[in-house]
Amino acid sequence: MPDVNYRLKMKDLPVCERPYEKLEEYGPEMLSNAELLAIIIKTGSRNETSVALAQRILKQDKSNKGLAFLHDIGLEELRRINGIGRVKAIQIKALAELSKRMSSTYTSGKRVVIKTPEDVSKLLMEEMRHLKKEVFKVILLNAKNHMIRCMDISVGSLTASIVHPREVFSEAVKSGCAGLLFVHNHPSGDPEPSTEDVDTTLRLVDSGKILGIKVLDHVIIGDGRYVSLKEKGLM
Repeated sequence: MPDVNYRLKMKDLPVCERPYEKLEEYGPEMLSNAELLAIIIKTGSRNETSVALAQRILKQDKSNKGLAFLHDIGLEELRRINGIGRVKAIQIKALAELSKRMSSTYTSGKRVVIKTPEDVSKLLMEEMRHLKKEVFKVILLNAKNHMIRCMDISVGSLTASIVHPREVFSEAVKSGCAGLLFVHNHPSGDPEPSTEDVDTTLRLVDSGKILGIKVLDHVIIGDGRYVSLKEKGLM
């Protein structure tokens, strides 16, 4: 009869199956998602290793988002998983937020150049793809397409009452930018533009013409996909 007081420990596993030793020996790229998560949460429960617990956490993903679902799952939902308490839940959410920030961080002092919608996606996809609300951003560019500034303009549905030319162009006028482009996300994950997206964009393009500021594009961010209104001929 098995000992009910026996606690399965990581040191009971072969060395090649221990995440810490495996990372040291072969590098982090050789570890599975569960093994990497196990290192973050450190310990398992009485009857399972941290790797087994990490595997159970990852199986909570019902939307087939993979690791991205860690951005969406809440603290309380994590704590309802057997073996996950307050500290482990906080560790996991901290990891998710850190990964998002790392993905959107550029080397200090490096000038960000925006020439294509793909450049916009590389800059903002990881930051915006998991947002629960629509966020409208403006990227200001100089004559060499170097980013001067990227700033939030509004949060909420993209309508005329939310996105007003005054807020959009006031900073652009102050900075003396040569051009700008708009970016906003669709929380549904589908980046296809709506009628409101197109109408608002055209209204802002007209406002830019009056001020002598060229609107270069409007990029809509979805979940891993993006759409350029310029490329689709909608502006």
